[in-house]
Amino acid sequence: MKKTVLLFCISLLIWTGSHAQTTKIAVGHIQTPLGELWIELDDRTPKHKISFIELAEAGYWDSLTFNRVIPNFVAQGGCPDTPAGFTDPEYLLEPEFHPELKHVYGALGAGRDDNPGKISARCQFYIVQNPAGIPRLDGDYTVFGRIIKGMDIVDRIVNVARDPKDQPLEPISLQVSIKYLSKKEFTALFSPNTHE
Repeated sequence: MKKTVLLFCISLLIWTGSHAQTTKIAVGHIQTPLGELWIELDDRTPKHKISFIELAEAGYWDSLTFNRVIPNFVAQGGCPDTPAGFTDPEYLLEPEFHPELKHVYGALGAGRDDNPGKISARCQFYIVQNPAGIPRLDGDYTVFGRIIKGMDIVDRIVNVARDPKDQPLEPISLQVSIKYLSKKEFTALFSPNTHE
């Protein structure tokens, strides 16, 4: 009996170890005409993380653009600011505020209109470009990730020529996908000395 239990425990440890090595990390990838962005999606906002992955894998954003760019504020992409984007139940998501997720430089947040429930429009996202962050947005808009590589590209995006509505004069297209990386691949690509 003891041998059976011991063998079971050893088998379980081997399986757990091999499973941990094969577990993949879902990383957001945005290709733009100005360069690529890599996004770490936060496990503390599971609904927003799953939503981003679903929309990316469905190709939802691939016909859309960064439609609002403001230096020292944000680069916003996805569905434009129209009633349809803020009222279609399919694209609405309850907020997931977390005290440790702040609007710091490089934070990824979910857009929304002025609804009292602070419900996210999951079809729209923004990246904080202000180096000092935007603390006034904390607790009002859900932060669900951060740029781990490519903030130099975001800096370029917000500084393109734009119209009075802060829309780029030349469209900045989006190709949003999810890359599944092993922990080793993730560390190799995004170790501290590779962050921008």
